[in-house]
Amino acid sequence: MKIARFSTGGDPRFGIVDGDEIVVLEGDPMFSGFDTTEERVPIASVRLLAPVIPRSKVIAVEGNYPANPDEDTDAAPLLFLKPNTSVVGPGDPILLPSDAGTIVHEGELVVVIGRIAKNVSADDATDFVFGYTVGNDVTAIDLMGEAGQQSRAKGYDTFAPIGPIIETEFDASNATITTRVEGENRLSGSTGDMKNTVAELVAFASGIWTLLPGDIIMTGSPAGSGDIAPGQFVEVGISGIGTLGNTTRPRA
Repeated sequence: MKIARFSTGGDPRFGIVDGDEIVVLEGDPMFSGFDTTEERVPIASVRLLAPVIPRSKVIAVEGNYPANPDEDTDAAPLLFLKPNTSVVGPGDPILLPSDAGTIVHEGELVVVIGRIAKNVSADDATDFVFGYTVGNDVTAIDLMGEAGQQSRAKGYDTFAPIGPIIETEFDASNATITTRVEGENRLSGSTGDMKNTVAELVAFASGIWTLLPGDIIMTGSPAGSGDIAPGQFVEVGISGIGTLGNTTRPRA
């Protein structure tokens, strides 16, 4: 089931994508279920928004795909927190700061938490997942190498575009992730190559923080990245979910 968060000019609403239409829901399905109204709206007539705004946190995973066969795949996941103000939706601009050095794209599968999760096991972890979406863990890569600057490198406003929808029925074991800039393929990979699976990441993160409904986990980018510059159009596509597209522009 594909869930959209959208606007027709007023407050955000939620709906189920049905072909080229959206069946409007009575409320946020994460909290109100899937009861529908009598209304249908054409997708072409709405503005798709970030499908969820985390109430608590955005968790980013660094190095979750092996860059070379000699890497230690048994090391604990390396996690960072991004503020929820870093989240924007499809079509929203990524604002690039001029004082942060090189900015790179990191196209990723994003896990949307649907239930409170604390110290859950990997066997039970996917029971706490509401669904999946597409994300771009934008990073000021030069700052990542400076002591104490990791939160800044990951956390600028607009550095976590997600969308276009949430897919509640998704096989995360072997989906293709492709990132393009100005139509040029930059990198491609498969979720089957992740060092830590979705279940393992949810379980590990829940042992550190209490995961709340609406929290998201950006599960890492396939090996390789590329820089982005103002005026470019960045697309991240995941088979079975869809494509997230964002422009870039200088931060005022």
